[in-house]
Amino acid sequence: MSVLVSGSIALDHVKTKKAAQENLLGGSASYAAIAASFFAPVGMVGVVGRDFPEEHLELFKQRRIDLEGVEFSEGETFRWTGEYMDDMNDRETLEVALNVLESWRPKVGESQKNSTRVNLLANSHPVNQHSVVDQVGDGPGFTIADTMDLWIQISRHELESLLHRIDLLVLNDSEAKLMMDTPNVVAAGTQLREMGPKFVIVKKGEHGAMLFGEDDFFACPAFPLQEVFDPTGAGDSFIGGFAGYLASLGKDSYDFADLAGAIARGTVLASFTCESFSTHALHDLDRAAFDERLDAFHRICRFS
Repeated sequence: MSVLVSGSIALDHVKTKKAAQENLLGGSASYAAIAASFFAPVGMVGVVGRDFPEEHLELFKQRRIDLEGVEFSEGETFRWTGEYMDDMNDRETLEVALNVLESWRPKVGESQKNSTRVNLLANSHPVNQHSVVDQVGDGPGFTIADTMDLWIQISRHELESLLHRIDLLVLNDSEAKLMMDTPNVVAAGTQLREMGPKFVIVKKGEHGAMLFGEDDFFACPAFPLQEVFDPTGAGDSFIGGFAGYLASLGKDSYDFADLAGAIARGTVLASFTCESFSTHALHDLDRAAFDERLDAFHRICRFS
């Protein structure tokens, strides 16, 4: 089974206390697609401009990511500039240039419509997420939608209607509290699931993630890193790895245990992302290194 990832493709300018670099590969779809490709075939839907570096396109091709759904525009690529504070939990967005992303509407490739898949709606405007669901139809598969505080604030109606069309909603703890107007993240996760999706994941950054099902609950920490180089894209890598692992199972449907296992795999991939700028640490990640960290994570989470 394959993963279809739709969302933003960006060029990032990132500054931390240790280093700074420009024209990094960024965007929700980029991180998610590369992470998912570690486990399963991936198709991507997005838009780039004429300034998008060839080296980033080559990376997608090396990862065997199907780019039929990527539009190549004459404008300039979406750009984000940000700076991280000392503890890496806080960052300041210095500049956002939507460029070609501002008027973009997703166009799923014809070959990308005709297979049972995990459909990952990476963080983007809910209108575009609806459009992808419209294009791939309601056939067999599993649909995941990631969102953020901006869409909760300016597109709540579209976001709420999307919740009835997906299997899993993903957002962070502050966004869950904002959407449900409660200071209690467990209450927020439970209430969000009652709004439509079968499952909800609430991300808690360096404190891990929570999974809510109808009668089940699962939580695990983040992988403990002694040093974080750049956390940009960690959440997108997490949900991309999650989606890729589910697709690799080759099932028509997933139970709660499958999703809990996928959270562990996504968490491990996100930890590698945090150890470098952009997706650099994922480029040459091999199965042995991944399995070693997954085994260590399993030992950390196990108790008697």
